[in-house]
Amino acid sequence: MIVIDADSPTPPYEQLRAQLARQIQDRTLAVGTRLPTIRRLAADLGLAVNTVGRAYRELEEAGLIETRGRAGSFVSAAGEQALEQARRAAHDYAAVVTSVGIDPAEAIRIVEAALGRAATP
Repeated sequence: MIVIDADSPTPPYEQLRAQLARQIQDRTLAVGTRLPTIRRLAADLGLAVNTVGRAYRELEEAGLIETRGRAGSFVSAAGEQALEQARRAAHDYAAVVTSVGIDPAEAIRIVEAALGRAATP
């Protein structure tokens, strides 16, 4: 279920992108799942078509979904590969952080800064 908070400082396209990405990564949306059309999802969420289109484009650029022309947009198997690559990078980062004696809380702050966002409680 996607929920867009109109009062959030986060733009609607980013809220949508993040929620879909999370559902793909936690496998709530399995590989091969067909996503709603851009127009349908825009209507369902009360968003502009361009807003949903931007979220879908960013998900496609990240390799999480693929568009197959008139057949629609689907959760991509490449998303699984991207997730595994991120896990390997996190493991390598944790090894480096441990070897140089950086506190785990500080290591997380470094990652959050690199991602360009603050921690959420």
